[in-house]
Amino acid sequence: MKITPVYTAHAVATGGRNGTARIDENPLDITLARPPAMGGNGKGNNPEQLFAAGYAACFIGAMEHAPVVDKSLPKPPADSSIASSVGIGPREDGGFGLSVTLEV
Repeated sequence: MKITPVYTAHAVATGGRNGTARIDENPLDITLARPPAMGGNGKGNNPEQLFAAGYAACFIGAMEHAPVVDKSLPKPPADSSIASSVGIGPREDGGFGLSVTLEV
């Protein structure tokens, strides 16, 4: 499936899980650190936290867009809130996988 993006975000990560990430548009510098559960000091954010926040916000965006496309759907409340959980761990068949839970 091909899409034509209307917006593309750009970020640069340096140093992996114990490094930094920077978003130049509306500047944002993020210190990255492994969480204690993964042997880190937890003195920074981690990719799973950032993914959880972004996924929750995007899902609310999808809920807001759906009634634009299908007028029979109700508009979500302006104060819609979604709790998002993103987990990471080893897969039985090797490598790592992600689990995502949304509470709408």
